[in-house]
Amino acid sequence: MLTVVVRRLLLAVPNVILITVLLFFAVSGLLGSPAALMLGEDANRETIAELNASMGFDRPLIVQYLDWMGRALQGDFGRSYTTQERVADAILPRVLPTLELAFLAILVATLGATVLNSLAVGRRVVQPVIQILSVLGITMPNFMIGISLIFLFSVELGWLPSTGWSPWSDGVIAHFVHILMPVLTLSAFYFGSFSLVYRAEYEAVRRRLYVQVARAKGLSATGVSFKHVLPNSILPVITYIGISLGHLAGGAVVTESVFSVPGLGSLFVNAILGRDFPVMLAVSMFIIVGVVIANLLADLVYTLVNPQIRLD
Repeated sequence: MLTVVVRRLLLAVPNVILITVLLFFAVSGLLGSPAALMLGEDANRETIAELNASMGFDRPLIVQYLDWMGRALQGDFGRSYTTQERVADAILPRVLPTLELAFLAILVATLGATVLNSLAVGRRVVQPVIQILSVLGITMPNFMIGISLIFLFSVELGWLPSTGWSPWSDGVIAHFVHILMPVLTLSAFYFGSFSLVYRAEYEAVRRRLYVQVARAKGLSATGVSFKHVLPNSILPVITYIGISLGHLAGGAVVTESVFSVPGLGSLFVNAILGRDFPVMLAVSMFIIVGVVIANLLADLVYTLVNPQIRLD
């Protein structure tokens, strides 16, 4: 297993390099001179040229990329153009909120899609409700869901704070009430898509002979659903989790912006608005590496759920 993990990680290295090269060249071409961004629009050409030369911005882009990658591998992502803060120092405090938000969103979506759809079998009232929620989650944009939740639970009912973030040091309850709506917003799309995938596989598995035999032995519909059907129906959902992680990163950006969550998403948005190239590139690289690792974890979970499958 360890050999397989190492091999998968080594195969992911070229993908990371290719994506960062494309991102580096694309953003560099769009933003123009970094010195002009740092000095502002009022700076004269001579001052801009001097700063470009002193910081190596006048070198070929491939040389600049190799220099940046070499420093990035050592944990040095440069300094922000807008705040002059070390990029690593700006990113590290924002990693945990984003990871927690993404993990809880996937967990809520997966448990909700599998458990609720398994319980809804044979219940004519529950099934349409889950189908409506699934369609709404897939069709409504993240920001619209977030704004709707804020209007309902914050403005109308006054149950939850509209925006902001409360760390664990403020207490479990304070942290929970601040993270609840962001998690529901980010998980809505995945609950809908996971429900559709799981429901289709569930119906196919439910017709198999061993399920009918278990039902004939007197097991309840709920017992058969959770003991026999669910473990064999969840595999496509695990696969879909792996291929949807890139979309999860984009959803986190929107969700964190709507609820003012101090994560990588809001940092990335601020970097785009301020044309802060080092921060944009560092956050993008972190997300790329995170998606690669998460896909590997999804493959490993897949083999644990179904031992008949082995990674090659």
